[in-house]
Amino acid sequence: MSKLRFRISMSLDGFVAGPNQSLREPLGIGGEQLHEWVFPLEAWRRPHGLEGGVVNESTPVVEEELAGIGATIMGRNMFGGGPGPWSTTAPWDGWWGRNPPFHHPVFVLTHHARDPLVMEGGTRFSFVTDGIESALDQARRAAGGKDVALAGGARAAQQYLKAGLVDEMQLHLAPILLGGGERLFDNAEALGALALAKTVTAPDAIHMKFKRRP
Repeated sequence: MSKLRFRISMSLDGFVAGPNQSLREPLGIGGEQLHEWVFPLEAWRRPHGLEGGVVNESTPVVEEELAGIGATIMGRNMFGGGPGPWSTTAPWDGWWGRNPPFHHPVFVLTHHARDPLVMEGGTRFSFVTDGIESALDQARRAAGGKDVALAGGARAAQQYLKAGLVDEMQLHLAPILLGGGERLFDNAEALGALALAKTVTAPDAIHMKFKRRP
């Protein structure tokens, strides 16, 4: 069976997004700092249609994350568009433009039904209203034997971690303090059956890979 692989960046004080998330600042105040380690990397820029970029100790971490992924799951907050029913006059189609960087099926957890959204480059957003296990089942079928990425945000990740459905987690620890915002871990049981398997130290982040215990 394909694995569910989760990745996220976190501050030293435990936040994965800054305070006051909004359409203008989807990562919250100061939240973009969490990802400054990855933006310059050639391995990140290439899938986003950008040229150039650097290569450092984070490069193989990102390349490993992106390899072998056939579908992605994300929460409504990460997809965006605000809470509540979807707009029928100006429907939200994500943060990524007409050609999102996924290039495979994406399943969005939501309480509000919506028809699938087909984008350029092979990305197709499907909106799942019947829970996290249904989304995972659909994603695994769509992945065609490849693994499924859990892209976030925090609330979606917390549900999958609590249910013990995450097989691997890549935690990118950024050397910043946000002082507030959205946390990923709030109790000692949050890691569930996951144990630290590998640590990589890079110029602007420490990468910790967790795997399911045997």
